[in-house]
Order: sequence, then structure tokens, then C-alpha cells
Amino acid sequence: MVGLIGVAAGAATFNHHQLNSAPQALVAARATPTNYDNGELHRLLPRTLKSPPTPAPSAAPAPPLAALPPVASRPAIVVGSTQQALINADRARNGLGPLTWNSCLYNVAVANANRIAAQGYLSHTNGPNLDLTGGLGHQAGENIGWYSGGANDSWINSKFVASPDHYANIMGPYHYVATVWVTTSDGKGWIAVEFG
Repeated sequence: MVGLIGVAAGAATFNHHQLNSAPQALVAARATPTNYDNGELHRLLPRTLKSPPTPAPSAAPAPPLAALPPVASRPAIVVGSTQQALINADRARNGLGPLTWNSCLYNVAVANANRIAAQGYLSHTNGPNLDLTGGLGHQAGENIGWYSGGANDSWINSKFVASPDHYANIMGPYHYVATVWVTTSDGKGWIAVEFG
């Protein structure tokens, strides 16, 4: 027996379905010059574009390249679970960058995996909304599922990839992920995957 549910939240609306619940609206603030009429906005814009001035020649030679400070490299990707490694492999096959582990999303995943395991059925409540509280961006998503044989990352990943809504989350415009399995006394494995 298996069950899967996926949902994602954008800046203003849910991108995917929820079971038997009204869609929840998310609000994102944006600063735009909406307080100006066309005339006032026009006065704020430059009338003509000028080329920047040409710098005067310097008497001092340019510093050697070795003296320049090193360019910061992208931080290493942290992998916190087998499910995350599988998600990153799925993304790599499609030319997308890997997702790194995030502790804020991990806390949401722990709470949601425990909740669905305790209630014994799949439902989204506030996962994507809580994902947004981590300050990781304006979009969030959640995949949840269960498997009668306990925690099985490769099996559940294959089901997520075969489902359009879950696959959309895996391939989504996210940078972070966290996953948690909870196994109940009857041997079922319940997973929450949070994207941000």
C-alpha cells in the first residue's frame, strides 16, 4: 500500500492541489513605485544617458593578480539524507543544481512526518507556510508519502518522480531541502520532504 501527496506554494498562490481543503493564500511584499503618477515617475528618470567618465591614467602600476583578494566560492552542498541525495541526482540528470540541507526545513519535516504518522493518513496542513518562515525565499513545497514496508528512500523517490506534482517540487526553483522518515509500530514508514 502507498500514498503520496505533493504541494508547493508560490508568492501568492498554491501551485499544486490539496486534498479537500480550500487553497490558502500567501502574501509577499514588494516595493514598487506605485505612489507616482506617470508624470512624477517620468521626472524621476534621467532624461539622457551619459557615458561614465574615462578614468585618468594612474602613475601607480596596477597590482599583480596574485595580490587581489580571492573570489568567494559557492558553499559546499550539505547532504543530510539518502532521500536528498536521490533528489539531487534527479535534478542533476535534468541540468539543475543540487539542493543543500537546511535545519529550518528539517524542523518542519520532523513535525509533519510525526503528525502524518500519528494520524495514520496523509494530509498537508501548514508545511509550505512553515517552510517560508525559514527566510529561504518566496516559494516553498512539500512532498509527503508512506510505504507499508518502512523507510525506503529509493522506492518512495521513484514514486515521487512518477507523479507530476511531486516531480514538479523535485525540479522546482528551490535551493534547500530537508527530509524525515518516521516509522510506526505497525512497520509503516512516513516521509515528509520540505523544499525552500
